[in-house]
Amino acid sequence: MRLDKWLKVSRLIKRRTVANEACDNARVTANGRPVKASYDVKAGDVLELRFGERTVKVEVLSVAEHVGKAGAPALYKELL
Repeated sequence: MRLDKWLKVSRLIKRRTVANEACDNARVTANGRPVKASYDVKAGDVLELRFGERTVKVEVLSVAEHVGKAGAPALYKELL
């Protein structure tokens, strides 16, 4: 699944266009490398998202096309 779509489905970023812009501006890294929105997300990837001063680091646990609001946090695990 594309990174921008996964970020939207997991509800880490609310809109796919915003996720796309974050990737274009090198605010998202996968396994330590900056990636584009078309990056293919796989279980086990470590993603780091920078929102201004705040940085969120998550490990991808699963990839699913459609997930409800309650199931979205099950797609990833926050790392410290």
